[in-house]
Amino acid sequence: MTAYVIEWLSLLGRWFHFIVGIAWIGASFYFIWLDNHVVEPREPADSKKGVGGELWSVHGGSFYHAQRYRVAPQRLPETLHWFKWEAYSTWLSGMFLLALIYWYGAEVYLIDGSLMALSQPVAIAIGAGVIAGGWIIYDLLCKSPLAKNDRVLGGAVAALIIIAAFGLCQVFSGRGAFIHFGTMLGTIMVANVFFVIIPGQRAMVAATAKGDDPDPRPGITAKQRSVHNTYFTLPVLFVMISNHYAMTYSHEFNWLILVAMSIAGALIRVYFVARHKPPASPLALVIAVLLLAGVAAAIAPRTASTAAGSVPQVTFAEVQNIVQTRCETCHAEQPTHVAFSAAPAGVMLDSAQKILTEAERIYQQTVVLRAMPVGNLTGITDAERAVIAHWYVAGKRK
Repeated sequence: MTAYVIEWLSLLGRWFHFIVGIAWIGASFYFIWLDNHVVEPREPADSKKGVGGELWSVHGGSFYHAQRYRVAPQRLPETLHWFKWEAYSTWLSGMFLLALIYWYGAEVYLIDGSLMALSQPVAIAIGAGVIAGGWIIYDLLCKSPLAKNDRVLGGAVAALIIIAAFGLCQVFSGRGAFIHFGTMLGTIMVANVFFVIIPGQRAMVAATAKGDDPDPRPGITAKQRSVHNTYFTLPVLFVMISNHYAMTYSHEFNWLILVAMSIAGALIRVYFVARHKPPASPLALVIAVLLLAGVAAAIAPRTASTAAGSVPQVTFAEVQNIVQTRCETCHAEQPTHVAFSAAPAGVMLDSAQKILTEAERIYQQTVVLRAMPVGNLTGITDAERAVIAHWYVAGKRK
């Protein structure tokens, strides 16, 4: 019953996380687009009252006229809309899912004994430390003299990200490492909103309300952090879906794949931001595509040899015994593992016919990707993986 309750909490948590994430990212993308499309106001009166740019648009049968002030209006409106709870809700729901799936279920999804023998409390402490430490180091970099040069600062932040990706993949299972990497980036993004962007906006609002000229520096700093956030967005989205693609997180060089995919995502975002103000060089997009193509080629499965006499004879009984011992605890009509109330992905291997039907999936997941058993919960050996490989390559003889 506990596994069933956890499954429902995971479902509802993911759904909510998805909804508020769309709201946050959608608002972020819209304001980036808006900032890059405003033009000088046509009415001299608008310029005199502090308007620095305007934009006309049409949507849903209505016309909209947006104006951006150089600093702040002379008088604040009665209603001023803020965009913050989308970010906070996304982070809170994401941390709920992290705690529920990867911390509560650390033995299943986070700890990989073949990498490092960790207890659940130690694994959780390391994960939490990386998430918090990532923000602290990033924030210090942004407040250091490096921040005077955006490219130098960008290089320093990239180095931090690469170190984090490598370190996490040496400690946690690939899936656990990827999600903690994404959570670290997501935490940086939300902390930027909470500690920098919103306080800067509050300072500007307070000064305007008093009739003072707002200090533009908080706005400049907030803008820098906002730009960082937009480039982190696609890497975070990749991590959110990566648990469906074991070919990435289960690879021997998973950290390098994570870095390459993150860089590709950031470059794609660079290109699409630049497109708002043509002409935009396609170089960033070309590099991103080449990176993705390189990753795809590098991790492509290698075809096993099927030459006569090259494949040892393996009986189906040997394979079925391995599957029963290493896979059936989870992949059965009634799983016996406490973490699962139903067979993951609906894959059941509790009969000879089901094993034969799922032969290709078994081979891909246990031999090619080495993603199963998840976290090697049941301790499958390399010799047992080899038996499955020989059986599959030889034609799945029963």
